Amino acid sequence: MDQGPLVMEEIDAGEQLLRQFDRYDPVLSAFWLKAVDEEQRYLYIASEGIDDTNFDLGYGEVMRIANLTRSMYLNPFRVKLVYANDPLTKHSVRMRKQFPGRMPIRFGGMVFGGISVDDGYIYPPLLPETSNANEAGVSSGDTRR
Repeated sequence: MDQGPLVMEEIDAGEQLLRQFDRYDPVLSAFWLKAVDEEQRYLYIASEGIDDTNFDLGYGEVMRIANLTRSMYLNPFRVKLVYANDPLTKHSVRMRKQFPGRMPIRFGGMVFGGISVDDGYIYPPLLPETSNANEAGVSSGDTRR
């Protein structure tokens, strides 16, 4: 069964998770991808701080945030952490440089980081939050290692 198009609620839920994750480990790049050969789309989070020694801790943080935010539009099991040197990360960073600015990048029907993609969405770089209000009710303390 094919998944429908990425909707605004998923994009917003993903951004909420990214903002919280960025407090744990700065996000280098983040994007949704629906590969041609997969039924589901996934939210990819790339960070220079994620490596073989703390990969499991990063996923633990994703689960912690997801449990606190409880968005019906974001399944934490459809989040993939990727290294900064992953081909998908490199491709997203290249596209971000090619199309700079605050607009997200939507694309589809192309090869992205070595995989054929039906649908993709690259988040713009995260800006600092402008208020101290924490909409998600998630602690802003650094919980990293």
